[in-house]
Formats: sequence, structure tokens, C-alpha cells
Amino acid sequence: MSDFFQNGIITNFHNLTRRSVEELESDLVRFSRRRPMGLILPSLYSELEGPALSHIVDELARVPYLSEIVIGLDQADREQFQHAREFFSRLPQHHRVLWHDGPRLRALDGELESKDIAPQEPGKGRNVWYCAGYTLASQRTEALALHDCDILTYDRSLLARLIYPVANPQFNYEFCKGYYSRIADGKLNGRVARLMVTPLIRALKKVFGPLPYLDYLDSYRYPLSGEFSMRTDVLTGIRIPSDWGLEIGVLSEVHRNYSTKRLCQVDVADSYDHKHQPMSADDPDSGLNRMSLDIAKALYRKLATLGVQVNAESFRTIKATYYRIALDLIEIYDNDAMMNGLKLDRHSEEQAVELFAANIMEAGKVFLENPRDKPFIPSWNRVQAAIPDLLERMHEAVELDNQGKV
Repeated sequence: MSDFFQNGIITNFHNLTRRSVEELESDLVRFSRRRPMGLILPSLYSELEGPALSHIVDELARVPYLSEIVIGLDQADREQFQHAREFFSRLPQHHRVLWHDGPRLRALDGELESKDIAPQEPGKGRNVWYCAGYTLASQRTEALALHDCDILTYDRSLLARLIYPVANPQFNYEFCKGYYSRIADGKLNGRVARLMVTPLIRALKKVFGPLPYLDYLDSYRYPLSGEFSMRTDVLTGIRIPSDWGLEIGVLSEVHRNYSTKRLCQVDVADSYDHKHQPMSADDPDSGLNRMSLDIAKALYRKLATLGVQVNAESFRTIKATYYRIALDLIEIYDNDAMMNGLKLDRHSEEQAVELFAANIMEAGKVFLENPRDKPFIPSWNRVQAAIPDLLERMHEAVELDNQGKV
């Protein structure tokens, strides 16, 4: 049972009564008459063959309030795109599959590249960015949600709770982040959030003093969740990273653009499990190794934009402070797990902290050595200024692809 405590500087929506999904959906159907709603699903083709996505689609087929579902499809050839169209065809809502590797969208990407405003690398950030562009072009929604396609414990109540705060016309929220407990198979999961992000934010607060931005980030119960919702007009002005810093980057952008009174978080699930990334300790370009590096870089970049001066000495202090806080948290998590009858491997937890501590230093080195790095994909406002008709042509390209004219 959730508590009702409001901690931090953003509004927290709890799950106090376990209100039924049917009641929530009844409200959302009513809201949809004034505020049409949509959903973005960033997906790899491999997820169509995984254990989660087919069930997610079956659940979404029962959702009565969505005006549009936009599926971003990565790493798919022509035959796989055709299969994806068939796979999602059981959705009764208006839906479109963005074939990012198809010739039409690749041609538009090349045009953006010629203007130096294209996403710099493949990944979830690039996928979401193009889906956002199509959503703006289609003009079918005023509120939308985004969630991952590998959620093993998915049911449609997650979506209903996630989109409710930005869909309710009586509420004034522009952005909402979902949170949940990362527990599965009797184990406490969520290592990057627990052992890297939270202690790093608290270390930065100790080193640089209280900053509104750090207090803001520390208010989120699960800052790395891939589930969030927003008013559609939020998409026009935010810049997002194309790497693993996507979630932190989005939180940073909405903090820059909106008052914290218009930002919130919501409890969306009692249990949540999805595909687990390997630690990949020997490969800095994959898994949690790469993720932790990109997240640290995203935080350093944001601090620099706030006028915080960082140097090599700063990073050594940050690492030492982080390490002590993280080890203390391991003790707390171990005790919490034991009381709840869960398993926690303290040895692997400390190994993870050692890797994250090394990446805190490595990220600082990369940050200092690449002052001209352009980590953010330009906002859609900038794209429209550079190529005024691009959204219209993207919409046309997606329609042609989905009509089978490939």
C-alpha cells in the first residue's frame, strides 16, 4: 500500500486505493473528448520476437481512449517492416509504424544531416525524437504517453495511470514521470538508479552545495524509468540526448522549460520487470557500463549550463563522495531486502559501485576533453525553422510506407 507523503519539489501521485482500471479508463474516455491522447512505442525489431511485446499489444487493443499509437521501428529490413505492420495491425486505434531504416525516412535523415541537425547516433533517443516529430505532424493528440516495449509485467492500468495527470483537463501538469518498484524473481533490481544515479546526485549536492536542479532530480523516485507522459506541445521545445542519457536529459529539459509546479510523478505499477541489461564490465560501449557513463556525462553537461565550474579535481572529489554514499546505500538496501524476504548479492552490488565510480571519473575526462561535443538532438522548433516543410513530408513518407507503397 502506497503512502501519501509528498517529498521533494514536484507533485507525487500515489496509488492509495487501487482504483480499478475500468474506472480510470472511464474518466480518460471523458477527458479524451476535450484532450485527445496518444502513445509512442519506441521498439527494436527484435522486440517483436521477444516475450513482452505481443502481450503489450493485446493489452493496448483494449484501451478505449487513445486517438493514435506511433510505433518507432529500428533495425528492420523491408521484410521485417512488413511483418511489423502485420504484427501491430490488431490494434483498433489509428496507428502508424515509423520504418526508420526505410528509404523514405533515411532520405529525410540525410537532409537533416546536410543541415547538421540530424541525430548523431542510433538508439532510443533518435527513435523517440522521430516519433515525436511524426506526432507533431499528425496533429491528432494533445496529450501523449511513452513507454518501453519490453515490459514483462505490463497491463493497461500502467498506461491509464501514466497519462491521467496530463490528460485531466482540470489538472495543470505538462509532464509526468512514472515510477514503480524494481522487484522480480525475489530480487531487488534497478542497480543503475539505486547505486549510481541517486548516490551521484547526492554527492554532487555535497560537493557543489544545494542547487535547485539537483534537489529537483532527487525528488524523482525512479529517474531512469522509460515511462513518461506530457502535453504534446512539450515536444516542440525540448532537446534530448541520443544516447543512454535520454531519461535524465528529458528531465533536465522539462525542468528548464517549466515550473516545477507543472511537473509530477505517478506510481504506475505494483511490480515491474523488463529486459535486464548486462553489466558488461569489460565493454565500455554496451550494457550498464555504457549507460552509467552516458548518464554521468549528461549530469556534468547540465551542471555546466547552470554555471557550475568543474575540473579534474572536482571529479576526484565527486568520485570519493559518491563512493562513500553508495556503500552506505548498499547497507540500507541489504537490510530492506532482508526484511522483505528478498535477495541481494552484496558482492555484485559493490562490484557495480566500483565500476560506476570508475565511470564517474571517465565521464569527467571525456567531458573535459570534448568541449565542442554536441550531445543533444536539436529541438523540433529548430528543425522547422531550418526546413519548414519537413514535418509535412515526414507525415507523407510515413503514410506511404504504411500503405505498403515500399
